Amino acid sequence: MTHRAFHADAVLPGDAAPIADGAVVVDASGIVVEVGPAAGVLPRHAGVRVERIRGVVFPGLVNAHTHLELSGLRGKVAGGAGFVPWLQRLLTTRGEERPEDDGEAIDAAVAELVAAGTAAVGDVSNSLATVGALARAGLAGSVFHEVFGLAREAAMARVETLERGLDEVAAGWPSRDLVYAPSPHTLFTTHPDAVRAVLALARRLGVRASLHLAEHPAERAFLATRTGPMATLAASMAEALAAFPVPATDPVRAARALGALGPDVLAVHLADARPDELALVAESGAPVVACPRSNLFIEVRLPPMPAMLAAGIVPALGTDSLASNASLDVLAEARALADRFPAIAARTLLEMATTAGARALGRADLGRIAPGARPGLVACALDAEGADPCAAVVRSRPSSRRWVVRRSPLSSEGT
Repeated sequence: MTHRAFHADAVLPGDAAPIADGAVVVDASGIVVEVGPAAGVLPRHAGVRVERIRGVVFPGLVNAHTHLELSGLRGKVAGGAGFVPWLQRLLTTRGEERPEDDGEAIDAAVAELVAAGTAAVGDVSNSLATVGALARAGLAGSVFHEVFGLAREAAMARVETLERGLDEVAAGWPSRDLVYAPSPHTLFTTHPDAVRAVLALARRLGVRASLHLAEHPAERAFLATRTGPMATLAASMAEALAAFPVPATDPVRAARALGALGPDVLAVHLADARPDELALVAESGAPVVACPRSNLFIEVRLPPMPAMLAAGIVPALGTDSLASNASLDVLAEARALADRFPAIAARTLLEMATTAGARALGRADLGRIAPGARPGLVACALDAEGADPCAAVVRSRPSSRRWVVRRSPLSSEGT
């Protein structure tokens, strides 16, 4: 088996301290064989071809929350007035789009992810229209097949439809690197019985689900008292609002009561979470995904990042959809946090965009440069001699990054 070695000014493992004058050795399939100081690593691999990289090498990025099906809405949905007005505009605009145009937009979005140095995603889907494009590009991660509906009968029927279709989905699933994961949408758009049922289905499949949680004040008002703009919207959509059993508590405690708060359910956003709720999330071991630029666009607010970190939560990062964001570059999320919370270390921000994302998706083979992992390797230049390599990566633009080792697609054929 042919090995390759890369000798860089700095290697950033993602889950460990930067290695100055570091080296990485990978096998022919991109699995990391060894990483460490070049002076120690390279002599142990005499005869292996070495590529000298003037700059930084880091693991492929993990964009842990996307909605690639909405990529055709880029620049078409105004934000800044809160979640419910944004959602109403999205639904109107989405209704005016031609479904046949989705494929081209999805392909372009996946190409953008790859160009940014993304190795894996957590993509939320209603139709599974993104799966083929993700597989063709060799992207790993999870595809969260959503269930929603305030009316119990309709929501439970959706869960039953997913369950009946499992064999068909498995037969046509194109990649062993992508996990199929049934998931509830939110606690304010999904009947509690359907939340329980879809989580039970995900657990039977042995996969992690995803849940939008504590994203905005309208969610809190609806779950606590069945009031606010979300209640008005639900009534206008002719949902069975009167029969919907609101939990009369905050979103995090409502999730806990439904068994939706724990290590096998990604808690996405938490932009409206309070310190006591963050403590409950941390105690539960639930992986967290933050989407700073999307929260800024929709609600003009950021996730409470200092409070998250103080609670012991190092969240993954996601870009959300192009209906609420300018790009799919997860490092732009890290930059948004760096600009507004300068006390957060660049190494922590890089971890959020790599290792924390892999942890959230339950993938030890991604997001870190460590023996046995297959993260893909990306390089970028240092800003100046002696510069902080983590800060250089966080501040880099997609055009300044290049793949050193791409993850190749893992076909489902023969499995």
